Amino acid sequence: METIQGLKRTNYCGELRAADEGREVTLFGWVQRQRDLGQLIFVDLRDRTGIVQLAFDEATDRDIFDKAFTLRSEYVVAARGTVRIRSSKNPELPTGDIEIAVCELRILNKAETPPFEIVENSGTAELTRLKYRYLDLRRPDLQRNLLMRHRIAKVTRDYFDSQGFIELETPMLIKSTPEGARDFLVPSRVHQGEFYALPQSPQLYKQLSMVAGFDRYMQLARCFRDEDLRADRQPEFTQIDLEMSFVDVEDVLAIGEGFMKTLFKEVLDVDVPLPLPRLSYNEAMARYGSDKPDTRFGMELIDLSEAVAGCGFGVFTSALEAGGTVRCITAKNAVATLTRKEVDKLTEMVRGIGARGLAWARWTPEGVASSFAKFMSEEEMTRLLTAAGAEEGDVVLIVADKTRVTLPVLGALRLAVAEKLGIERKGYNLLWITEFPFFEWNDETEQYDAMHHPFTSPLDESIPYLDSDPDKVYAKAYDLVLNGVELASGSIRITDPDLQAKMFRALGLSDEEAAEKFGFLTNAFRFGAPPHGGMGIGLDRLVMQMLEANTLRDVIAFPKVQNMTEPMTDCPAPVDPVQLLDLGLVVKTEENDG
Repeated sequence: METIQGLKRTNYCGELRAADEGREVTLFGWVQRQRDLGQLIFVDLRDRTGIVQLAFDEATDRDIFDKAFTLRSEYVVAARGTVRIRSSKNPELPTGDIEIAVCELRILNKAETPPFEIVENSGTAELTRLKYRYLDLRRPDLQRNLLMRHRIAKVTRDYFDSQGFIELETPMLIKSTPEGARDFLVPSRVHQGEFYALPQSPQLYKQLSMVAGFDRYMQLARCFRDEDLRADRQPEFTQIDLEMSFVDVEDVLAIGEGFMKTLFKEVLDVDVPLPLPRLSYNEAMARYGSDKPDTRFGMELIDLSEAVAGCGFGVFTSALEAGGTVRCITAKNAVATLTRKEVDKLTEMVRGIGARGLAWARWTPEGVASSFAKFMSEEEMTRLLTAAGAEEGDVVLIVADKTRVTLPVLGALRLAVAEKLGIERKGYNLLWITEFPFFEWNDETEQYDAMHHPFTSPLDESIPYLDSDPDKVYAKAYDLVLNGVELASGSIRITDPDLQAKMFRALGLSDEEAAEKFGFLTNAFRFGAPPHGGMGIGLDRLVMQMLEANTLRDVIAFPKVQNMTEPMTDCPAPVDPVQLLDLGLVVKTEENDG
């Protein structure tokens, strides 16, 4: 292995252009490939900015030429030479007009043959690539993703700084408090039998920062939730967290909108028109069957309840008599794609997510075929199809059930049908969802659960219904949605001690339980808490959406896989028994359990 003594990098590989012809440059990087043409050797040298061609020919010193002959993929090298115009240009490379005539070459480190080729859009199995993530991260597409993430983080800090926000760090070891998901717990060595928790969010500390008088707080905060993974969820994630004093909902939304406009313009050169569209929770559910709707395409839900009232089909009428609803989506020009076989698959899908079944009508050139035609008169069928906005070539898919079942089932069905039809979903559709219900009914426990953390303020006009009619209580809460993905969630907080105590009781917490779990915050509010509110914006999801990546793993340097392990380091893993002894812990196994 040679050293870099005496050599200093003048440029990155991807920076050089024809305007640099004649310049002497020094480059460092990894060998992408070596091509031996006998009297000519070409080496593609790669770093995080791109690839440039190194050239060795009859004018090259023989020792250097022979050294170039030994180069293999992923060798780490230093090269000094002169920029010249290539005789055979490569229009696919930004540096494709030039090459480097090398006069000095040093091999800084050799490399074994990697387990997969370091190329864009690798076809190698993801688990293998994650096992060697440090090699996977050399791929240009992943490096571009993480460089974009860096750019987004920088624009974020600059924007909030320009708006008077102060970046404060909150603790990683905190008290375990109920926040919806399971906590990751950290045992204390000093206080054996007691535990810290890793924060699911900095919620309580950022509210205390408002009590402390910092007025505007932000942080790129690391958060942790012990929950099952999916494409847009990791156990550890980063949140753009913010809180503001002396504000109402409009102030917080204005800051969020300004951030999105600035971010998309500076990073993607995309203009985001303001103000962003807004839908109330109820309107979003009624139109899209989702509180995070993808509004880049139509196929909105249609209420057929009035059109089918009193019809001959018992499934429809019994749902209405039970206080439910009959709704549909109409897939335009879909009859060729949504065959009977495909509709059967969709029926199984909706049964798997809570529906009893799926009624359908396919309007073919031969006429209307339907799963319920024999139960309805021609007039009733015509009324239904008219209400559904159906024409020849369309497929109408109908769910009849309780409203809280029908809407989300059709929302999921809408996305599945769009996928089957290949409906184009381009661009960036941002919108706010506002006025969320404060409570949601839990069929299993037969009681109301909170939809938000217990410090979310109800709408002023909802307060009288807290004790008498939970269905009428709505929150000063808001979500920011991008292309069907929840990017941010926030609310105006409760600072009135009496209202806070009332909310705790409404959520089933006794005064003693509330004091034990949240006493440090409610005590702080006794000393002059300003009205405040804020939100948390998921940085990982934001980057994923802006890059149109398929999974969070493509925008996180060292992610976990679905079973919450990291293949590269094989964590989690057992620890030395001495460490457990220091913590006063014993791991139960089948052997020592009985």
